[in-house]
Amino acid sequence: LKSCNFYFLVSFALLQKEDMFRIALIAACFLLAVQGYHLDEELLQQPEGGGEIWAVLIAGSSNWFNYRHQSDVCHAYHLLTKKHGIPRRNVITFMVNDIAFNGENPNRGYIINALSGKDVYEGVMIDYMGIDVTPQNFLDVLLGKEMDVGSRKTLLSGPKDKVFVNFVDHGAPGVLGFPRDELYLADLTKVLDAMHSQQKYKQMLWYVEACFSGSMFNTLDPNMNITAHTAANESESSWACIWDDDIGVYLGDCWSLNWMNNTEQFFPNLVEETVEQQYLAVKNMTFESHTEIFGDLTLIYKEPISFFMGHNRKKTETEPLSPPARKYRYQSTATPDVMMYHLERKRGRSNNKKEADRLDQEIKYHTLTEGKVQEILDQISRQVTGSITVSRYAQTIAHPECNKGVLSAFFSQCYKMQTHPYITKYLYRLTNLCNAYNVKKIVDVVIDNCNRLKMLS
Repeated sequence: LKSCNFYFLVSFALLQKEDMFRIALIAACFLLAVQGYHLDEELLQQPEGGGEIWAVLIAGSSNWFNYRHQSDVCHAYHLLTKKHGIPRRNVITFMVNDIAFNGENPNRGYIINALSGKDVYEGVMIDYMGIDVTPQNFLDVLLGKEMDVGSRKTLLSGPKDKVFVNFVDHGAPGVLGFPRDELYLADLTKVLDAMHSQQKYKQMLWYVEACFSGSMFNTLDPNMNITAHTAANESESSWACIWDDDIGVYLGDCWSLNWMNNTEQFFPNLVEETVEQQYLAVKNMTFESHTEIFGDLTLIYKEPISFFMGHNRKKTETEPLSPPARKYRYQSTATPDVMMYHLERKRGRSNNKKEADRLDQEIKYHTLTEGKVQEILDQISRQVTGSITVSRYAQTIAHPECNKGVLSAFFSQCYKMQTHPYITKYLYRLTNLCNAYNVKKIVDVVIDNCNRLKMLS
């Protein structure tokens, strides 16, 4: 079996009561795994200045067509731990874990992040999986709160420590996706403020792969010792790269593959590249979207990436986990359109009439729904503004609480971006209204239109 997480569950189920030695052995291994302890970690180099490096990795999606999100995070996990020497006990991972053993996965127990690439699933310690992958659990972990789910691991960083956060999933203006819920700019901002005031870090670096990811950080205070590097600006989609015909999914996201490949190219000399240099290099490698960087562009900007991603001076494998970056520009699709692309390619390969008919119906439903979403958003905009002119570009979010209230209403009453990811392309028509109108007025119009839509369905 490829996963320690899966191995423990299956082995425990097969145990006989009299096999006490095996029980004790597996229990000990599991406890060590939960704590992320490995015998050779004390030999790994720690950062200078008396602090430690902590990392929080989040794949915020579920479902087979979102394969690439968990693939990206598994790849990043190995870079930080196996290659760069960050102790596993200092890495906290959120991942639904429905890909490696998914019924559609022809390579059971494996996840790859590039064509003909290595398995990146084996050895990944997942702290929060399944229903525990929630915005609230993520925010509680960042605050170092005591957890009562998952592995219970939490961020125990302090004023001397560096924190690296890598988030991968869908996004829209002022919001990031989780499997069943959303993380809003308003809530993230409060937690970042609290982390800063509580001295939960010396410096913090965010890498965010999501559509409209720039909207989560473009008003970030540069005096909070936080820098955020995003896959896209505040008004565009991020992109998926490397389509694999054999398993029918995109294996990675373009920007994520690029920053990880750049990191691998500098390994083991990570002290020779700064955050600024990596940002500029990855910006030049990413053709599909406009990468951005926000926050502290003075101190952190000039720090070596090793300060946040580790720097293992032990002799280790040098073969990269992914092929050269030049291959990543081919066969790409905007993230909101990946689900439809996946369905259409799956339909094209199907030789089963029953399955083909089902896929035809699913594709038809989503095609019609995408049209309905545009119509209802335009209708909401006209009713709120009293104008026939509808905004065509995303604006900076000036009122995060309004943004949260309006989007929450739309997601709960109309459509969710987890099940209808293409709606993220149009949500700016809704969120822009917060810059000029009262939240209650907008929410009332949203609910009214969504209720009418339900009656017509």
